[in-house]
This record gives sequence, structure tokens and C-alpha cells, in this order.
Amino acid sequence: MSNRTMRRVILTAAITALGSGAAVAAPARPVEVQPHRALYDMTLESAKPNSGVVGATGSLAYQWGESCDGWTIEQRYKLSMQYEQDQPVDINSNFVTWESKDGKSYRFNERRTRNGQPDEDIKGDATLKGAKGGAAVFVHPKDQTFDLPPGALFPTAHTLLLIRKAQEGEHYISADVFDGSSVDGAVDISAVVGPKMDAKANPASTEVKSPLIDRPSWNVRMAFFPESSKDENPDYELGMRLMDNGVSSEMTIDYGDYVIKAKLKEIQALPKPAC
Repeated sequence: MSNRTMRRVILTAAITALGSGAAVAAPARPVEVQPHRALYDMTLESAKPNSGVVGATGSLAYQWGESCDGWTIEQRYKLSMQYEQDQPVDINSNFVTWESKDGKSYRFNERRTRNGQPDEDIKGDATLKGAKGGAAVFVHPKDQTFDLPPGALFPTAHTLLLIRKAQEGEHYISADVFDGSSVDGAVDISAVVGPKMDAKANPASTEVKSPLIDRPSWNVRMAFFPESSKDENPDYELGMRLMDNGVSSEMTIDYGDYVIKAKLKEIQALPKPAC
């Protein structure tokens, strides 16, 4: 699940811890994604004293749909940020994407408001040609084109890669990913994957009861680095409890100065297409 409004010492330490005593995993089975609709409560988990942030509340509605030829993602969130010396800021966002199952085509559209006023309108499409790279073409807020590097991925393909590599026992995955949630090119996502957790031995930390989350899972930590940045620190980090069916029961978005937590409140399965 990779939205920029939601994404090396820390990663090195995690890799060292995960690498000690890791067992050789059996070959992975194909990833069987479960289309679903989920609702998360968003709260402020922590904030540094000098951040100025004193509170955050909101909700995230997430829908992962499937058609015969592609995947649809819709993320709608409402977040109210409270500050020590400034007025609260209310942010609403609606981010909709379509991604072809062959990983070559992608469409994206995000509309965002700030305190009820239009803040950003991003729209465009992108194509990938494997080793030849690709291109992202924006039509809003203005006509603009970015080259995408060879081997780049779109968001759903990246999520499937994480699950597949986790099933194979890999603990570190790096990839260039383009999601279209901001007017720039791909980002370098470095992901650390924890040991596989059995559903019964490690129940999800949520009051929601559903077979969709009664699944094997991994704790995943991702750091997001802009492709053109020389900074050793990521823009942000995203942690999640990722199930083997693509569902996430909880997320944390670490912006450095403060951390937002998203906890699953409701979930329901969506039908698979009859192709």
C-alpha cells in the first residue's frame, strides 16, 4: 500500500537483527490477493517536543479492487492536525489509481483539500517497458513528463513483490516505485521484512475479527527516498503488518518529527472477477 501523504542507520540495525538465525524458507507460492475494503482510525502515536504537533485524529478508507485486466486502488483520508501554537489544519484526500496486471500501465488521480480549500489536483498516467524504463505523464496541475528508471514498479506490483520475497525468506528488498501521488518521478523504497508470523501465534493487534486478517504475516518497514535526492535520511518511513493476501491490519507513518498510527477498524472482502 504506498501513498506519499501517508512513506540508514535504523534499517541497518534491523537487517542485522533479522539476519541472525534466519532459516532457509521453502519456495514461495503464488500471491493470492484478496480484494477488500478497509477502514482505519488514524491517531498521533508520538511527536518530538520541538515538532509543534500536539494531536492528530482522522480516518483512512482503503479499497483494493480487482478486474480481469487490472487492479484499482482508492484511498480516502481525513486528517485533522493540531499544533501547539498554530490553528488546526484539516486535510482531505481522495487518491484513485488503476494498474494493469502486466505491470506496464498505470493511471492516477489525487484531489486534496486543506481547511476546505483546494490544495492539490494531480492527474496523469504512466507506462513501463521493463529494462527500457518508462515515462510518467502529468496533465494536472500542469503538463509535465518524468522518465522512469529501468526496472521501476507501480504500487500494486511492488506490494506483490514484497509478499513474494517475504514468502521466499528475503528480509531486504529495494526497488524504484512510481505512484503518482506527487509531481515528481519514482522513489527508491528500501524495505526491511521481519520473520514470518503465524496467525494463531501472533494475532493482529486489533479488535477486528475476520478471516481476512487471520493469516500469516510479516512486519514490514519501508523507507522512501526521492530518486534525485542525495540525502541519507528518507522523506518518511512506513511500517505495516502485511498479510500474505495483501491486507494490512495496522500502519505507522513516521515523518521524523511525528508518527501517525492507522489501526484497522472495519474490513470486508470484495468479489473477485469472473474472468
